[in-house]
Amino acid sequence: MKSAFTTAAILAALQAPALAQDEPYLDDRSSPETLLQSLYNAVNRKEYARAYDYFATPPAASLDAYQEGYADTDHVALVTGTASSEGAAGSIVYSLPVAIRARAGDGGERVFAGCYTLRLSNPQIQGTPYAPLHIEKAEMKPATGELHDVLPASCGDGTPDETDTVLADAKALFSTLYGRDCPQAPDRDASDQVQSYTIPFNYSHESLDTPKHEARLFRFYCGSGAYNENHAYILANEEGGLTPLQFATPETSVQYENGDSDGKVEDIRIVGYTVDDMLVNSTYDADTLTLTSYNKWRGVGDAFSAGTWIFREGTFTLVRYDVDASYDGEKDPVTVLDYHTGP
Repeated sequence: MKSAFTTAAILAALQAPALAQDEPYLDDRSSPETLLQSLYNAVNRKEYARAYDYFATPPAASLDAYQEGYADTDHVALVTGTASSEGAAGSIVYSLPVAIRARAGDGGERVFAGCYTLRLSNPQIQGTPYAPLHIEKAEMKPATGELHDVLPASCGDGTPDETDTVLADAKALFSTLYGRDCPQAPDRDASDQVQSYTIPFNYSHESLDTPKHEARLFRFYCGSGAYNENHAYILANEEGGLTPLQFATPETSVQYENGDSDGKVEDIRIVGYTVDDMLVNSTYDADTLTLTSYNKWRGVGDAFSAGTWIFREGTFTLVRYDVDASYDGEKDPVTVLDYHTGP
């Protein structure tokens, strides 16, 4: 039997030097890709015993010798390709294309590319002690160029599978967080239930020629009423780590003439801020990297609130908010917050 996993995961493109512990802890053996991410996460955090233990056959004569091999390594950036797998005597053997860039403490860099071989014994027939997915061997050679350019197209003889593991993980997280609160419409197309977007970007401290990072945004349908539709969002970072998004939203106070909500609006002001985990009638614009919402206060849409959140520094920031509080049949919003419009 042959099967395969696939994901393209980029671990922390080279940035300004940081303390080892600044990189969030990651220990995930659920797939070949996440295990390699965990391996170099351990190396970057200087947790060499953890890295050493991911190998079934020790990669060095001793832990001290393994650690010494990284004595001059400040940071390792990783790219993985599409893994293939084959069944072998009660086990699954994975072959994973890998490219890494190792940065030394003096700023020097070396690039390596090749294949990792990993094995998982059938969990259903294992006893104790249990043996999780582990690395059997690595065949890496020096290379020159960008990581994506030197990454091998394939490794092993297994048939690649285009399963989107990050999307699958996002769906599972959405079900856990919102399963009870977000009714799904059985008559809606599956692509309408969840939409996926890829966001290439750079941090502001990086140079113009820095290779772009890549985040993924998932929009989940979360029920609708007569004229509004709700969406929840989950953001995946380069390591495949998932974050349910929350959106800063102004709390506004509206003053009507004679206190009559059907009358003239005298004043709209921000009195505070809240955080929402859903947006209403929202869309994502890949050209401007913005999320927008349009919350109708009644069906005709003449009274509403609308927000704009822009993607920068790896997340979404509120940059504009408009309110039309008059029920007069016209769309004439007042901008109560604007960090988005140029002078």
